[in-house]
Amino acid sequence: MWLMNYITKNSLVSPSAVKGNVNKNDANGTAVVSSGEHKRLKSCFPYGIVSIPPTGESAIVLPLDDGEVAMGVVANNSSLEEGELMLYSKGGASVILKNDGRVLINGREI
Repeated sequence: MWLMNYITKNSLVSPSAVKGNVNKNDANGTAVVSSGEHKRLKSCFPYGIVSIPPTGESAIVLPLDDGEVAMGVVANNSSLEEGELMLYSKGGASVILKNDGRVLINGREI
């Protein structure tokens, strides 16, 4: 962690990740519009999680050696406590893992 912070602070090249709005999704990937349009983006998620970001969400695009990748969308959920996890869909379904061991599915404790 300290090495990444050191490299970031002392780099001569500024970070080139950009934030923009998801413009569309199709079989070829995701398109994000920031100062330019980033097309045919693959998405990057932890292993076992797959998602298609909804149009209009704020997304982060990161350049790679062989193209660009959509890192995900900017989260705005302030109802979680530190250390909790939420999975949710555009339609409103949710699963929340609470710090005290409870699991909430669509608001109901399981």
